[in-house]
Amino acid sequence: MEDKILLAHGSGGKLAHELIEKSFVKALANPFLAKLDDSAVIDLSGRLAFTTDSYVVSPIFFPGGDIGKLAVCGTVNDLAMSGAKPLYLSLSFIIEEGLPRAELDQIVDSTRKAAQEAGVQIVTGDTKVVHRGSADKLFINTAGVGVIPEGIDISGSNARPGDKVILSGTIGDHGIAVLSQREGLSFSTRLESDCAPLGNLVAEMLAASPNIRCLRDPTRGGLATSLNELAKQSKVGIRIEDEKIPVREEVLAACEMLGFDPLYVANEGKLVAIVPAGDADKVLGAMRRNRYGKSAAIIGEVTGEHPGRVVMKTVLGASRIVDMLVGDLLPRIC
Repeated sequence: MEDKILLAHGSGGKLAHELIEKSFVKALANPFLAKLDDSAVIDLSGRLAFTTDSYVVSPIFFPGGDIGKLAVCGTVNDLAMSGAKPLYLSLSFIIEEGLPRAELDQIVDSTRKAAQEAGVQIVTGDTKVVHRGSADKLFINTAGVGVIPEGIDISGSNARPGDKVILSGTIGDHGIAVLSQREGLSFSTRLESDCAPLGNLVAEMLAASPNIRCLRDPTRGGLATSLNELAKQSKVGIRIEDEKIPVREEVLAACEMLGFDPLYVANEGKLVAIVPAGDADKVLGAMRRNRYGKSAAIIGEVTGEHPGRVVMKTVLGASRIVDMLVGDLLPRIC
C-alpha cells in the first residue's frame, strides 16, 4: 500500500511527515517553506491584495492541465485582476484515502511548474486525508497575497460610459476541455484547457496604461456572467458585438452539438479589461505581444444606456440581452 495515500498519512505522525517532506517540501522548495513553521513570515509593504479559493474540478486531470496547475493559476489570476503582482501562495490538500502517490506527485509537480512560471512562491500549506468516499480523489484550497503598485486603481465599479471592453483571447476552451474528458467525448481536433497564469500579461498591460479601470477573469459563468457583474457593479450598460468575440471553431462546434452558448462556458486563462477609449489601442497592442493575449480583441464598449445590463449585437444586426448565467451549466469545472 506504499503507492497509495493512507488515512495514516493525515495523522500528523511519521507517515504524515514523510508525505510532507517527500511530496511537498522537496518539490516546492523555498526558504519560507523549508522552515516548516506553522506560518510563513514574510516582508511586505504597500497596498496588499489577498484572495482565497477552493478547487474541486472533476476529473483532476484534463487536457491542458490538472487540479494543481488550476489551483495556482486561478489564485494568481484573482490577485492579478486587482492589478497586484502575485507573490505568495498557500496550498492545502484534502486527499481521499487511496489516491495513488504517483498521481499526487504529478499534481504537486504541476503546481511547482505553474508557480515558477507565475513568479510566485508557495510558502505554507496543509495536508488532510479523509476516508474513501468522503472526497473525490483530491480537493485543493488556496490563499494568495500580492502587492498593488502605487497609482493603480482597478475595481469592478470603475467602468465609465465610453470605455472600451477588451477580451484577451478565445472563450470556452477550459469548460469544453474538461467536459470532453469527463464525459469521454472525442473530437477530430484536440481540445485543451486555456489554464494559464496571467500576472505577467496584466503587468505588461499596466505598463502600457496605468489607467485600466476593470479587470475580470471569466471563469465559472463565462464571459457573459463576468460582463454582467461589471455592469451591475459600475451601474453602466455594456454593449458587445458577437462577430468580434474570438471562439475556436472546434469549441463552437462542440457547443452547438451539446447545446451550450460559448458566452457562458468557463475559462481559466482569459481576462476582460475595461479601459478608457484613448488607451484601448495601447493596451490591446501590449496584450497581443504576450503569448496569452495574441488573440486579444476589442469586443465592445461601455454605455450610459440600460444600466446593469449587457446587450449584444448579433451577426444579423439585431440586438439581444445577454443575461447572467442561471443555474450551473457545468458543475465542478474548477
